[in-house]
Amino acid sequence: MSILRISTGVVSGTMIKSAAAGLVLLGTAFAVTGQASADEVIVGLVTKTEVNPFFVKMRQAAEEEAKAKGVKLIARAGKFDGDNEGQVTAIEDLISAGAKGILVTPNNSTGMLGIIKKARDAGVLVIALDTATDPADAVDATFATDNFEAGVQQGTYARKALGDKKPVLAMLDGTPGGTVDTFRHNGYLKGFGLAEGDPAIAGSAITNGAQDKGQVGMENLLSKNGDINAVYTINEPAAAGGYAALKSFGKEADVVLTSIDGGCAGVRDVKAGKIAATVMQFPYKMAAMGVDAVVDYAASGKKPSGFVNTGSFLITDKPIAGIESKDTEWGLKNCWGD
Repeated sequence: MSILRISTGVVSGTMIKSAAAGLVLLGTAFAVTGQASADEVIVGLVTKTEVNPFFVKMRQAAEEEAKAKGVKLIARAGKFDGDNEGQVTAIEDLISAGAKGILVTPNNSTGMLGIIKKARDAGVLVIALDTATDPADAVDATFATDNFEAGVQQGTYARKALGDKKPVLAMLDGTPGGTVDTFRHNGYLKGFGLAEGDPAIAGSAITNGAQDKGQVGMENLLSKNGDINAVYTINEPAAAGGYAALKSFGKEADVVLTSIDGGCAGVRDVKAGKIAATVMQFPYKMAAMGVDAVVDYAASGKKPSGFVNTGSFLITDKPIAGIESKDTEWGLKNCWGD
């Protein structure tokens, strides 16, 4: 399989038709014109960003599964977490290119509804990966972590790890408008045993799931309240930023910092004691299942439906009685389902 990486420009229909059957197009700012040939199956993948390791792994899985199934993958992404407009444009291009199915991780769970309907009305199978739409039945199916339950796992562990200490909680949230952010945030609070607005919540910061914003957000929260002893994080990049801030304040040993992702880097941070526990999810499985579903749809016309939970596990080297978990040795062998 050949791989063509393009950052800007236009890929003509002639170029697409003359490329090898296994061609994968990767990029963030190009248009795809022309139609697929009658016998080729195009699978589109539209992720939130190209740089977040979670979505890098998802794209890798889609590339490998597409190659194994003999179909063409066109992978696109938003320019940043929250780039709803960029994702809409990407799906427009994939419809024009003749994609049989599109796998999408929506930046905004309601902002994609119009373009998703347009794709489905054109006969394109649309599957949400990782992030559900709102309403959930706006897509044909969703293959994802149960993000509310993952949040519950994180919060339950954090509260018990805190022991008898009175909680002073900081929350490093992701990007407003996405179901992942909402479900994980609310799940954590349920697991921790707090309601939204509880005075035990010292404050929150929007990180967009990025390390630099996680660090700045945590620094700001610590400047306002130095008694913080528990930190929720939307993902492991935000947790890495949060840890850097805690360390700069000399607080890294006094705070229960937890996360969700289960990437190899995050598991290593758990092993090193930077993160007390993380909840592993499986983006590789999500993407591979998505490609397989599009291939099946192209062959039989059969569509998947509903929500498919791709699973999650709590990873920690400091297990707590009554909470099911795996250690980092297991985590490093299974990170992100590779």
